[in-house]
Formats: sequence, structure tokens, C-alpha cells
Amino acid sequence: MVSKATGFIVPPNKAIVGANAFRHESGIHQDGVLKERRTYEIMNPEEVGVPSTEGLVLGKHSGRHAFKDRLKSLGIDLPELSLDKAFAGFKDLADKKKEIYDEDLLAIVEDQGHLAQVAYALVDLISTSGTNIAPQVVVTIQHKGKKQTQQSTGDGPVDACYKAIELVTKVKANLLDYSIKAVTQGKDALGDVTVKVAIAGETIIGRGASTDIIEASAKAYINAINKYVACKNLRK
Repeated sequence: MVSKATGFIVPPNKAIVGANAFRHESGIHQDGVLKERRTYEIMNPEEVGVPSTEGLVLGKHSGRHAFKDRLKSLGIDLPELSLDKAFAGFKDLADKKKEIYDEDLLAIVEDQGHLAQVAYALVDLISTSGTNIAPQVVVTIQHKGKKQTQQSTGDGPVDACYKAIELVTKVKANLLDYSIKAVTQGKDALGDVTVKVAIAGETIIGRGASTDIIEASAKAYINAINKYVACKNLRK
């Protein structure tokens, strides 16, 4: 609250409330936290409003234990041989990217044929809104080679966009959290949107990027839905 009021961002290394206070990337740290959280944490992150699922940061220093645990949190339980191959692919990617996200993991597993292709893809988006105009969004989404267009209104352009996406996908998601940050500088900065949604009792995080905020929001929402569909198909 103080950060929002003053405009000063909380440093990521700030104790307790910083973004990195409960995050672990080192394989040794991750293994220790998974076996006994109190090894490296003097309090539960939930006590200060930090979801425990955000603690393990997957990167080049991460180990097999954290990798396997993250896959299980996504509903993916691979046999040992497939897990070895997926972990090898993860380490290769980690050498190229600073942080590995859930969608990266799904792509790695998908390369081995364990997951279906992306279920839904955003083809086109038209958004209209104004001071005295009810926000309206028209989305065109491709699914199994076919394109479907739906339009909807809402409390704002993002709300209208998500309602239109639900009409196409028939997947009802409850938006738990929404955040946006600028990836680059300038008025044409690339916006990175992160959403946390609840679908059928599961909490899923989706991400999307674009110079258009509404488009980035749509991509993030569809990304979360695709994760849900992919994990659902894997369990069958």
C-alpha cells in the first residue's frame, strides 16, 4: 500500500516483502526447501501473502528434484526415462534463458509427444472503448484448424475480452490476480501480462506479451487455458 501511494517500488531483495524473499533457484536450496521448508525459511510465505507455489524459480542452477516437483504441480507425472529426457531438454533451455516458465516446461514435454499441440490460438482481436462507450471486444480464435469469432462487453476492455474468450473456449476461469509490467522502455514498450486463474479447482498462471495491453491480456488468458487443457488431456 505504501509502495503504491509513494510510487517507490519495493526492492526485490527486501526482507519478507521483497519479490525474492521466498524464491530459490539453487538446486541445493530447492532440494532443501522441498524436503523441509524451515531449512531456508524462518516463516511460511503464506503468512505474508506469498503463495508457496511461487518459491521455486527454475533456472540453470535448478536440480532434478525441483524440476520434477514443478511438473507434478502442473499435473504431469512422467516415467523415469521420459523424465530424464525432459530434464536434459530443460537444462539445455536453461543455458539460454535466465528463468524457465511453466509454458516452457509444457513445450519441453510436448516435444516428446506427451502433450497435445496448443489447443487455442489468438488470431485477431478488435477492442473499442471510451469514456461514454461500453467496452466491446471481438476475438477470433483458432481451435483444431477452425476459426471462431465471438464478441462481448464488460466492465472494461480486459473483462470484455475474457468474456469473449470464454464464449469460444467454453472454459470458465475465475481471475485471481492480474499484473502487467513494461519489458522495454518508451511509449511503444512491450507489455508483459501475468494472470493467475482458477479453473475447475486448479490454480494456473498464464503469461502473454504485446505492445497492445489488451492483446497481451488475451494471450495471457489463453495461455492459462491452454495449460489447463494440456494437463487435462495428459491425465486421460
